[in-house]
Amino acid sequence: MDKISKVILSNMCMVYDHDRILVVDRYKSDWPGLSFPGGHVENNETLIDSVIREIKEETGLTIINPVLCDVIEWDWGNNVRYLAFLYKTNQFQGQLISSNEGKVFWINKKDISKYQLSTDFEKIYNLINK
Repeated sequence: MDKISKVILSNMCMVYDHDRILVVDRYKSDWPGLSFPGGHVENNETLIDSVIREIKEETGLTIINPVLCDVIEWDWGNNVRYLAFLYKTNQFQGQLISSNEGKVFWINKKDISKYQLSTDFEKIYNLINK
């Protein structure tokens, strides 16, 4: 039995400020709707360094003390698994700036259902907030 698997590592982070959460309205047509900012873990990069870098690239914010809440997994077929490490933090600094990934903005938690959400957004939100 082969113990080595092909795995894609990524992250997402729910940055929050009281009742507001930071979201990205992604430009990608294959995964439209609101999502949490995040992205892929680069080779030789720690998981924490990766989530801090990705949030900075996508939002302009530098996050501090991201807390790992859960991990979500998708089967990509061809024996490839996609793992996303799910974080949250309410500690950040900087100016909010959108990127080529999509428009970033704050929404109130109670208004989530009013938006078009990306696939599994509600599942991810619930995993982060359990």
